[in-house]
Amino acid sequence: MDLFMNFPLWASFSAIFFAQFVKVPIQFIATRQLDWSLLTSNGGMPSSHSAAVTALSTGVALESGLDSPLFAVSAIFAVITMFDAAGVRRQAGEQAIVLNQLRTDLNRIFKDAKDWNEKPEQEKRKELKELLGHKPIEVFFGGLTGIFLTLLLHYLVR
Repeated sequence: MDLFMNFPLWASFSAIFFAQFVKVPIQFIATRQLDWSLLTSNGGMPSSHSAAVTALSTGVALESGLDSPLFAVSAIFAVITMFDAAGVRRQAGEQAIVLNQLRTDLNRIFKDAKDWNEKPEQEKRKELKELLGHKPIEVFFGGLTGIFLTLLLHYLVR
């Protein structure tokens, strides 16, 4: 039952759930549209990936100290994850936008082709997911979310 006493693990899970949940009201404030699909989607403000890895590192720091090898591993893991969220995954999302536009344009060209609309739906390609990564500000606030939530949980639980 040591798993249930693993503070860094539960802080990370809490940060993921909190960051995913808070995306709904943030999006509502920004757009006046309630979108519950944000609870399970990638991208958006704040980054749940960043919240999770910073919560993990903060939890490890609180439990093992800043000088522990385990903190070093979790900190480097956090940096790589956050860099990936703002870099590689963000660029993949930008490419998806362009590819989806190309697909739309090609569909218009072939709109008059007699057999395009007759094809079964499974043969038609699905749109690529465009919201894959995060803007740097989303990563930053996701990181802050993980740190502050973990410090709050540590204060309340310990």
